[in-house]
Amino acid sequence: MKNEWKKCRRILCIRPDNIGDLLMSTPAIRALKQTFNCHITVLASSLGATVVPEVPEIDDAIVFDVPWVQTTGTPDPAQFSQLVKQLKDGRFDAAVIFSVYSQNPMPSIMLAYLAEIPLRLAYCRENPYQLLTHWIPDEEPYTFIRHQVMRDLELVAQVGAVTDKQQLSIRTREILWPVVCEKLLLTGLDLRRPWIILHPEVSEQKRKYPVKDWIAAGRKIRAATNCQLLITGKNNAAEAREIAAGIGGPAFSAAGLFDLEELIILIKHAPLLLSVNTGTIHIAAAVHTPVLVLYALTNPQHTPWRVTNKVLYFDVPAPLQSKNEVVKHVYRSFSAEKLPLATPDTIAEATLAMLELTAASSGSFEEPHALS
Repeated sequence: MKNEWKKCRRILCIRPDNIGDLLMSTPAIRALKQTFNCHITVLASSLGATVVPEVPEIDDAIVFDVPWVQTTGTPDPAQFSQLVKQLKDGRFDAAVIFSVYSQNPMPSIMLAYLAEIPLRLAYCRENPYQLLTHWIPDEEPYTFIRHQVMRDLELVAQVGAVTDKQQLSIRTREILWPVVCEKLLLTGLDLRRPWIILHPEVSEQKRKYPVKDWIAAGRKIRAATNCQLLITGKNNAAEAREIAAGIGGPAFSAAGLFDLEELIILIKHAPLLLSVNTGTIHIAAAVHTPVLVLYALTNPQHTPWRVTNKVLYFDVPAPLQSKNEVVKHVYRSFSAEKLPLATPDTIAEATLAMLELTAASSGSFEEPHALS
């Protein structure tokens, strides 16, 4: 059955969630492109699509906010029918549906089926019968948990797509660095002195680390190092200003200052990114910037990939915990483990240790923590 895929010249990759999710699928997308020498189109959300121009392996994108994942849009059924027609008109030879183990892939599978795409590959917990031509029974998370990158790579390997380069893919536009420097100077940052990034913005409230603890951690980092602290984000200007003011001293708000292309270069030039688990940690992994992650107890398979990193955990408030039974199963297993906690003290200690590590050694990375 793999021989059918060798003839594919136009492949649709369905990844309709967020920036970080799409970035974690880029090694698998690279495997498809390198193996089959094909044109790659991604079906992406309006949020995920913002990073598409920065991924060299992607040739084209169809932007649509589907109603079965959390997005900013709410399409009506008429728009959905138009999407099916658009996919039919694309004359795709195959569709690959990428998914998180806690997502139900069936709506995306049905979408590819209705679009009459001949070959359709996906993980699925239930038997999809004729909806998929290539069905991989989904054993996660009850049997094991893999990193999302490996989940996606092993999916496409089922049809013969492989790559020897498993790094996340993102384009860096170094020509923008002077523009970024000018904006940094406007914040008050002194480019002659060391600085690190603090990124508190989240796409979901359950991942939010308390502002008071950001401030406490920032003060301890400032006391332990000589680093300036740059607080970033897109739509969190008030929060960033509050954190910078609370930390005091060399802490500066840059929220809303950089577009995505500029943010990528900013992260590339930073010696360390301190962030909650969101798209920025995957950008950092793609550009080889060390990452310290304050990780809400949600998806263990989304930690930084193939980059120097440290993960500290914090709990999700009870009212915000997922009602998804698969996520709840993983949360219960999390609760049984002794995990390093994200407290202001441990954050400052880890920051100092990582800065010392990156100063002593460059270019090294640690493999993601094995999950079982």
